[in-house]
Amino acid sequence: MGGESTTHTAPRSGGSGTGPVGSRTGQRLSGLAVALGLVLFLGGFAWGAVVYRPYTVPTSSMTPTIDAGDRILAQRVDGGEVRRGDVVVFKDATWANAPMVKRVVAVGGDTVSCCQDGRLKVNGKEIDETYLPQGTPAEMSNFPTVTVPKGRLFLLGDERGNSVDSTAHLTDAASGTVARSAVDARVDSVVWPMKGMLERPAGFEPLGALSSPGPLRTITLLVIAGAVLVLGGGAYGHIAKRAGTARARRGEAEPAGAR
Repeated sequence: MGGESTTHTAPRSGGSGTGPVGSRTGQRLSGLAVALGLVLFLGGFAWGAVVYRPYTVPTSSMTPTIDAGDRILAQRVDGGEVRRGDVVVFKDATWANAPMVKRVVAVGGDTVSCCQDGRLKVNGKEIDETYLPQGTPAEMSNFPTVTVPKGRLFLLGDERGNSVDSTAHLTDAASGTVARSAVDARVDSVVWPMKGMLERPAGFEPLGALSSPGPLRTITLLVIAGAVLVLGGGAYGHIAKRAGTARARRGEAEPAGAR
Protein backbone atom coordinates (compact mmCIF):
# COMPACT_ATOMS: atom_id res chain seq x y z
CA MET A 1 0.00 0.00 0.00
CA GLY A 2 3.03 2.15 0.49
CA GLY A 3 4.13 4.36 -2.33
CA GLU A 4 0.62 4.84 -3.59
CA SER A 5 -0.49 8.43 -3.96
CA THR A 6 -3.92 9.90 -4.63
CA THR A 7 -4.91 13.26 -5.98
CA HIS A 8 -8.15 14.90 -4.82
CA THR A 9 -9.83 17.78 -6.60
CA ALA A 10 -11.38 20.29 -4.25
CA PRO A 11 -15.11 20.90 -4.90
CA ARG A 12 -16.00 24.33 -6.23
CA SER A 13 -19.27 25.94 -5.31
CA GLY A 14 -18.96 28.76 -7.84
CA GLY A 15 -19.20 26.62 -11.00
CA SER A 16 -21.92 26.58 -13.57
CA GLY A 17 -24.48 25.05 -11.24
CA THR A 18 -28.20 25.35 -11.88
CA GLY A 19 -29.09 26.67 -8.40
CA PRO A 20 -30.77 30.03 -7.86
CA VAL A 21 -28.71 33.18 -8.45
CA GLY A 22 -27.71 34.93 -5.24
CA SER A 23 -28.46 33.92 -1.68
CA ARG A 24 -32.00 33.14 -0.53
CA THR A 25 -31.88 36.10 1.82
CA GLY A 26 -30.81 38.36 -1.02
CA GLN A 27 -33.58 37.07 -3.26
CA ARG A 28 -36.18 37.62 -0.58
CA LEU A 29 -34.95 41.15 0.11
CA SER A 30 -34.93 41.83 -3.62
CA GLY A 31 -38.53 40.66 -3.98
CA LEU A 32 -39.57 42.69 -0.95
CA ALA A 33 -37.90 45.81 -2.35
CA VAL A 34 -39.70 45.41 -5.68
CA ALA A 35 -43.06 44.84 -3.99
CA LEU A 36 -42.63 47.81 -1.64
CA GLY A 37 -41.39 49.95 -4.51
CA LEU A 38 -44.48 49.16 -6.60
CA VAL A 39 -46.74 50.06 -3.68
CA LEU A 40 -44.99 53.41 -3.18
CA PHE A 41 -44.77 54.19 -6.90
CA LEU A 42 -48.35 53.34 -7.80
CA GLY A 43 -49.69 54.64 -4.49
CA GLY A 44 -47.98 58.00 -5.06
CA PHE A 45 -49.50 58.33 -8.52
CA ALA A 46 -52.94 57.32 -7.25
CA TRP A 47 -52.74 59.82 -4.37
CA GLY A 48 -51.69 62.54 -6.78
CA ALA A 49 -54.57 61.75 -9.16
CA VAL A 50 -57.06 62.04 -6.31
CA VAL A 51 -55.65 65.24 -4.79
CA TYR A 52 -54.47 67.21 -7.84
CA ARG A 53 -55.83 68.37 -11.17
CA PRO A 54 -53.61 69.42 -14.11
CA TYR A 55 -54.36 72.56 -16.10
CA THR A 56 -52.79 74.41 -18.99
CA VAL A 57 -52.92 78.19 -18.58
CA PRO A 58 -53.86 79.86 -21.90
CA THR A 59 -53.08 83.51 -21.07
CA SER A 60 -50.28 85.60 -19.56
CA SER A 61 -52.48 87.30 -16.93
CA MET A 62 -50.53 85.60 -14.10
CA THR A 63 -47.04 86.38 -15.44
CA PRO A 64 -44.38 85.97 -14.11
CA THR A 65 -45.80 83.47 -11.59
CA ILE A 66 -47.46 81.48 -14.37
CA ASP A 67 -46.84 82.16 -18.06
CA ALA A 68 -49.09 81.42 -21.02
CA GLY A 69 -48.83 77.73 -21.93
CA ASP A 70 -47.51 76.63 -18.52
CA ARG A 71 -48.76 73.33 -17.09
CA ILE A 72 -49.82 73.61 -13.44
CA LEU A 73 -50.94 71.23 -10.72
CA ALA A 74 -53.79 72.51 -8.57
CA GLN A 75 -54.93 70.85 -5.36
CA ARG A 76 -58.65 70.11 -5.18
CA VAL A 77 -59.97 72.20 -2.28
CA ASP A 78 -63.25 73.45 -0.94
CA GLY A 79 -63.77 77.16 -1.49
CA GLY A 80 -64.05 77.61 2.26
CA GLU A 81 -60.35 76.69 2.62
CA VAL A 82 -59.11 79.52 0.40
CA ARG A 83 -57.05 82.29 2.04
CA ARG A 84 -55.50 85.58 1.00
CA GLY A 85 -52.62 85.21 -1.42
CA ASP A 86 -53.77 81.86 -2.84
CA VAL A 87 -53.68 81.33 -6.59
CA VAL A 88 -56.90 79.52 -7.45
CA VAL A 89 -58.72 77.94 -10.37
CA PHE A 90 -62.38 78.94 -10.49
CA LYS A 91 -65.34 79.13 -12.86
CA ASP A 92 -67.96 81.88 -12.77
CA ALA A 93 -70.79 82.36 -15.27
CA THR A 94 -70.29 86.14 -15.37
CA TRP A 95 -66.58 85.64 -16.11
CA ALA A 96 -67.17 83.63 -19.35
CA ASN A 97 -67.97 80.41 -17.46
CA ALA A 98 -64.56 78.89 -18.25
CA PRO A 99 -61.77 77.88 -15.82
CA MET A 100 -59.69 80.91 -14.87
CA VAL A 101 -56.55 81.32 -12.76
CA LYS A 102 -56.19 84.38 -10.50
CA ARG A 103 -54.81 85.37 -7.10
CA VAL A 104 -57.09 85.96 -4.11
CA VAL A 105 -56.20 89.32 -2.59
CA ALA A 106 -59.20 89.80 -0.28
CA VAL A 107 -61.86 87.60 1.32
CA GLY A 108 -65.33 88.20 2.73
CA GLY A 109 -65.43 91.16 5.14
CA ASP A 110 -62.18 92.70 3.83
CA THR A 111 -61.86 96.15 2.31
CA VAL A 112 -59.51 96.36 -0.66
CA SER A 113 -58.31 99.30 -2.74
CA CYS A 114 -55.48 100.36 -4.99
CA CYS A 115 -53.24 102.11 -4.73
CA GLN A 116 -51.29 103.96 -2.05
CA ASP A 117 -47.53 104.34 -2.55
CA GLY A 118 -47.94 102.04 -5.55
CA ARG A 119 -49.18 99.20 -3.36
CA LEU A 120 -52.41 97.29 -2.90
CA LYS A 121 -54.15 98.04 0.40
CA VAL A 122 -56.24 95.45 2.28
CA ASN A 123 -57.93 96.33 5.56
CA GLY A 124 -55.83 99.47 5.73
CA LYS A 125 -52.51 97.61 5.35
CA GLU A 126 -50.22 98.00 2.35
CA ILE A 127 -49.35 94.62 0.86
CA ASP A 128 -45.83 93.82 -0.32
CA GLU A 129 -46.53 91.80 -3.48
CA THR A 130 -43.13 90.31 -4.27
CA TYR A 131 -44.62 88.08 -6.98
CA LEU A 132 -45.50 91.03 -9.26
CA PRO A 133 -43.37 91.52 -12.41
CA GLN A 134 -40.10 93.26 -11.53
CA GLY A 135 -40.61 97.01 -11.36
CA THR A 136 -44.37 96.85 -12.02
CA PRO A 137 -46.47 98.90 -9.57
CA ALA A 138 -49.74 97.47 -8.33
CA GLU A 139 -51.42 100.76 -9.27
CA MET A 140 -51.66 99.60 -12.88
CA SER A 141 -55.02 98.27 -11.67
CA ASN A 142 -56.06 101.39 -9.80
CA PHE A 143 -59.59 101.07 -8.34
CA PRO A 144 -61.64 102.55 -5.49
CA THR A 145 -62.29 100.84 -2.16
CA VAL A 146 -64.39 97.68 -2.37
CA THR A 147 -65.91 95.87 0.61
CA VAL A 148 -65.96 92.15 -0.15
CA PRO A 149 -69.29 90.50 0.75
CA LYS A 150 -69.27 87.49 3.07
CA GLY A 151 -68.61 84.22 1.31
CA ARG A 152 -66.96 85.90 -1.67
CA LEU A 153 -63.45 86.62 -2.97
CA PHE A 154 -61.71 89.51 -4.72
CA LEU A 155 -59.18 88.29 -7.31
CA LEU A 156 -56.42 89.91 -9.36
CA GLY A 157 -53.94 88.70 -11.95
CA ASP A 158 -50.24 89.12 -11.23
CA GLU A 159 -49.85 90.85 -14.61
CA ARG A 160 -51.96 93.82 -13.53
CA GLY A 161 -51.87 95.58 -16.88
CA ASN A 162 -53.02 92.50 -18.82
CA SER A 163 -55.57 90.71 -16.64
CA VAL A 164 -59.34 90.50 -16.88
CA ASP A 165 -59.99 90.14 -13.15
CA SER A 166 -62.19 91.60 -10.43
CA THR A 167 -61.29 95.13 -11.54
CA ALA A 168 -62.96 94.46 -14.89
CA HIS A 169 -66.21 93.49 -13.15
CA LEU A 170 -66.53 96.27 -10.58
CA THR A 171 -69.86 97.36 -12.07
CA ASP A 172 -71.37 93.88 -11.63
CA ALA A 173 -73.89 93.29 -8.87
CA ALA A 174 -71.22 91.61 -6.72
CA SER A 175 -68.62 94.41 -7.30
CA GLY A 176 -66.27 92.09 -9.16
CA THR A 177 -66.20 89.42 -6.44
CA VAL A 178 -66.56 85.67 -6.94
CA ALA A 179 -68.32 83.18 -4.66
CA ARG A 180 -66.07 80.84 -2.69
CA SER A 181 -68.12 77.95 -4.08
CA ALA A 182 -66.85 78.83 -7.58
CA VAL A 183 -63.31 77.72 -6.63
CA ASP A 184 -62.33 74.26 -7.87
CA ALA A 185 -58.67 74.08 -6.88
CA ARG A 186 -55.66 75.91 -5.43
CA VAL A 187 -52.47 76.04 -7.53
CA ASP A 188 -49.46 74.42 -5.87
CA SER A 189 -46.84 74.16 -8.58
CA VAL A 190 -45.84 74.88 -12.17
CA VAL A 191 -44.67 71.51 -13.48
CA TRP A 192 -43.87 72.49 -17.08
CA PRO A 193 -41.59 74.22 -17.47
CA MET A 194 -40.27 73.05 -14.11
CA LYS A 195 -40.61 76.23 -12.04
CA GLY A 196 -41.50 74.27 -8.91
CA MET A 197 -43.72 75.28 -6.00
CA LEU A 198 -45.30 78.72 -6.01
CA GLU A 199 -43.74 81.45 -3.88
CA ARG A 200 -45.41 81.94 -0.51
CA PRO A 201 -47.37 85.23 -0.52
CA ALA A 202 -45.74 86.49 2.68
CA GLY A 203 -47.09 90.02 2.18
CA PHE A 204 -50.54 88.83 3.31
CA GLU A 205 -49.28 87.17 6.50
CA PRO A 206 -49.94 90.20 8.76
CA LEU A 207 -53.65 89.84 7.90
CA GLY A 208 -53.92 86.18 8.91
CA ALA A 209 -52.50 82.72 8.42
CA LEU A 210 -51.55 81.64 4.91
CA SER A 211 -52.57 78.37 3.30
CA SER A 212 -50.19 75.44 3.81
CA PRO A 213 -48.67 73.81 0.71
CA GLY A 214 -50.38 70.64 -0.50
CA PRO A 215 -48.79 67.16 -0.30
CA LEU A 216 -47.07 67.44 -3.70
CA ARG A 217 -43.54 67.17 -2.28
CA THR A 218 -44.48 64.06 -0.27
CA ILE A 219 -46.14 62.48 -3.32
CA THR A 220 -43.06 63.19 -5.44
CA LEU A 221 -40.77 61.60 -2.83
CA LEU A 222 -42.98 58.49 -2.70
CA VAL A 223 -42.87 58.09 -6.47
CA ILE A 224 -39.08 58.57 -6.61
CA ALA A 225 -38.46 56.20 -3.67
CA GLY A 226 -40.74 53.60 -5.28
CA ALA A 227 -38.90 53.82 -8.61
CA VAL A 228 -35.51 53.44 -6.87
CA LEU A 229 -36.68 50.36 -4.95
CA VAL A 230 -38.16 48.72 -8.06
CA LEU A 231 -35.02 49.34 -10.12
CA GLY A 232 -32.69 48.34 -7.31
CA GLY A 233 -34.60 45.17 -6.44
CA GLY A 234 -34.96 44.19 -10.08
CA ALA A 235 -31.25 44.66 -10.68
CA TYR A 236 -30.26 42.33 -7.81
CA GLY A 237 -30.58 39.12 -9.84
CA HIS A 238 -28.44 40.48 -12.69
CA ILE A 239 -25.78 41.76 -10.30
CA ALA A 240 -25.71 38.47 -8.35
CA LYS A 241 -25.40 36.46 -11.60
CA ARG A 242 -22.47 38.56 -12.78
CA ALA A 243 -20.81 38.20 -9.37
CA GLY A 244 -21.33 34.42 -9.44
CA THR A 245 -19.90 34.15 -12.95
CA ALA A 246 -16.84 36.16 -11.91
CA ARG A 247 -16.27 33.87 -8.90
CA ALA A 248 -16.61 30.79 -11.09
CA ARG A 249 -14.03 32.07 -13.55
CA ARG A 250 -11.60 32.82 -10.74
CA GLY A 251 -12.14 29.30 -9.37
CA GLU A 252 -11.50 27.65 -12.74
CA ALA A 253 -8.30 29.62 -13.13
CA GLU A 254 -6.87 28.20 -9.87
CA PRO A 255 -4.94 24.78 -10.12
CA ALA A 256 -6.40 21.82 -8.28
CA GLY A 257 -4.72 21.25 -4.93
CA ALA A 258 -2.69 17.98 -4.43
CA ARG A 259 -2.28 16.19 -1.15
